[in-house]
Amino acid sequence: MPPSPDPRLDLAALRRHAVARSLFTPTTLLKAVEKLGGFVQADPLRAPARAQDLTLRHRVKNYRAGDLERRYPRLSLQEDFFINYGFVTPELRALMHPRTARRIWDEPRWALARAVLAEVERLGEAHPAEVDAALGHGPVKNWFGGNSRLSTELLDGLHYRGHLDVVRRDSGTRVYRLAQAWQAPADPQAAMDAMADALVRKYAPLPAGSLSTLISMLFNAAHQWQDLRRSTFTRAKERLAHARVDGTDWYWPADEDPARSRRIPAQVRLLAPFDPVVWDRRRFELLWGWAYRFEAYTPAAKRVRGHYALPLLWRDQVIGWANAGVRGGHLQVDCGYVSGRPPRDAGYKAALDEEVQRLSGFLGL
Repeated sequence: MPPSPDPRLDLAALRRHAVARSLFTPTTLLKAVEKLGGFVQADPLRAPARAQDLTLRHRVKNYRAGDLERRYPRLSLQEDFFINYGFVTPELRALMHPRTARRIWDEPRWALARAVLAEVERLGEAHPAEVDAALGHGPVKNWFGGNSRLSTELLDGLHYRGHLDVVRRDSGTRVYRLAQAWQAPADPQAAMDAMADALVRKYAPLPAGSLSTLISMLFNAAHQWQDLRRSTFTRAKERLAHARVDGTDWYWPADEDPARSRRIPAQVRLLAPFDPVVWDRRRFELLWGWAYRFEAYTPAAKRVRGHYALPLLWRDQVIGWANAGVRGGHLQVDCGYVSGRPPRDAGYKAALDEEVQRLSGFLGL
């Protein structure tokens, strides 16, 4: 049982801890991913840059938009699906495979898949267009009703099942090679516990409801062990430090002390919608008292804050949002505030200007 936390712990201390532990001193790219639990969520939208780049720019020294994709072939990271799609360390990926999938392929489907694997083996490094040209599978309806190539769908399914690695991307398209055979973890429960710990390292402190949701999402990471999710949740609650604050049970790693006094710099940060500080909407509302929603896929007429509103963090408070775009070679940032106006704190305007300059440099403008 973890030691009892400080009874003086309150939401303000949890908020400071959430910001300080996630926005650590910038380090190398690989170390930053490791400190983020071994996983960085990816998203294809650029507004003004992809989510993975917007996340890493706060945590990697001298990071520039696109660095992850440019450096990816030389890094040990791999693209894969954890609780979402993104970039994972080899250690985290090894906990998930060999993986089964929710959709069971029948023998005719596997015959097509084996033909794809044989073509990837022949090519060594395979672009989907090359595989499709060789096999001529033609188009199919994808899961959201549009058209895609059957070869592409099979490549995606084989990658999810651990038969393929992503070598690199060509103009955003994944290029594949055969994966090495996977050695299944000797203890599935220990593997699930390790994945749960990775989630806690990334997203703590977590309210109990969010901890439960995250562990349920391991259904996608390790479908073959879906029946272990309940025991994984129970075991996580037993080994994590915890406290009840304002009627909500919170959890964090046992070696951390959220009640410890910590200094938050007087700095503005524009965060990605999927940044670990703001990703959990339940936690967001508990810590900052308002509802942030990602509206990129919301009809324009129904958007409240914008197509790709970036949460605006000032010190340890998320006080609003910003929509950023490049027009005429210059970065334009439009801010909105929960209170209806910017804070009057000394230094805020200068700190916002500095963040806009950092964002501009990150974009290479």
